Amino acid sequence: MGTLYQPHESTIQELKVTIQDTSLVFPSEETQKKPMFLSNIDQVLNFDVQTLHFFPANSEFPPEIVKEKLRNALSKVLVPYDFLAGRLKMNHQIGRLEIDCNAEGAVFVVASSELTLKEIGDLVYPNPGFRQLITQSIDLLEKDDKPLCIIQVTSFKCGGFAMGTSTNHITFDGTSYKIFLQNLASQAFGDDKPLAIVPCNDRSLLAARSPPRVDFPHPELLKLEVPIGEELNPTVFETLEEELVFKIFKLNSSDISSLKDKAKDENAPHAKVTSFNVVTAYVWKCKALSFDVENNSERISTVLFAVDIRPRLNPPLPKSYTGNAVLTSYASATCHELEEWPFCKIVAMVSKGAMRMTDEYARSAIDWGEFYKGFPNGEFLISSWWRLGFSEVEYPWGKPKYSCPVVSHRKDIILLFPNIDDGITSSSNDGVNILVALPIKQMEKFESYFNKFLLA
Repeated sequence: MGTLYQPHESTIQELKVTIQDTSLVFPSEETQKKPMFLSNIDQVLNFDVQTLHFFPANSEFPPEIVKEKLRNALSKVLVPYDFLAGRLKMNHQIGRLEIDCNAEGAVFVVASSELTLKEIGDLVYPNPGFRQLITQSIDLLEKDDKPLCIIQVTSFKCGGFAMGTSTNHITFDGTSYKIFLQNLASQAFGDDKPLAIVPCNDRSLLAARSPPRVDFPHPELLKLEVPIGEELNPTVFETLEEELVFKIFKLNSSDISSLKDKAKDENAPHAKVTSFNVVTAYVWKCKALSFDVENNSERISTVLFAVDIRPRLNPPLPKSYTGNAVLTSYASATCHELEEWPFCKIVAMVSKGAMRMTDEYARSAIDWGEFYKGFPNGEFLISSWWRLGFSEVEYPWGKPKYSCPVVSHRKDIILLFPNIDDGITSSSNDGVNILVALPIKQMEKFESYFNKFLLA
């Protein structure tokens, strides 16, 4: 059955990191200076996403060689990804954010730790100390100069290293970030090796229609009275000053198979019983019922989750589209319904939410952004890094031992992320880890429901 993830006792939060060098990396060839159009999806994602990739020691590729290869590879990929060397700016004439492709450079940081990877301990457990593996301040730049891409390579005493990246979410979604990593890795091999996948940078493919047409109500979006591109404080990303505890709940492959069996319903043949749908439905039920308010049974609970619209548009977007091509889908029900319904019905609601994202619905949501400025609107958002496959990228020195986001604990975002591949069993990374942050009383209820419903 599902279990509570137990971190290794040896997990250390002070990683004893020293920054050795910080420099700007420019495109290896001259690039065209131009503004880049940003879609309405891009416009509201002006915040940084930080990701870590841990690599074991490789005698053929000591950290000194790796750093030079990555620096050169970054310079090469900044030609097809010219916008990464640019800067975000507001076009006040049209009231929209743009990327000024001005070749001002990405940031490359070289650092070292006094520890070994083994001494750091558990890589899966979200360690606050991991923030030391991505620089939080850049002294060589002016205060208002905000690079869109930072890469930090931190070597450990054992010969292993971590590659930390910080990119503005405007630049990539999860799918396009993986393609960026594949291209970065391909260029690290040298010998004029071609890109793994040629990126499609034409973000006008997701421009609003002219005239824009909103054909659906879009309750999953919250209207904000804030000019586009300015500081946003949307409901789903709100951080209230309250004490939260966080725990990681683990579902192995057998648990997920069991949930799939419970989700099968002959009366709902069109519902997709996928691993993501059953995990989302299960977490939704536990989260909604753990809410600590009076008359909770009558409260409407809304779960939000991202849907990749690349294959759903007509015609489909290129798989190599670099911008953000995900929209928020949702499922809503009263807490009483979530408690009384059979599990298959809850899974069907999640499946229905995903299937709602047709070409017509997606285009309507994009056009909605021409009239209103807003963010996802719901009780909580499930952010899935589970199947993005960052740890599958092959570098000259091998694949990462583990890839993970640097996370902040927020009660309105529940994170799904993969297990670490132990290299022994083929099923070691088939399960999923679920990071939950809640007030203490809610967490007690969530944990109780999580264990109870699996046994039902």
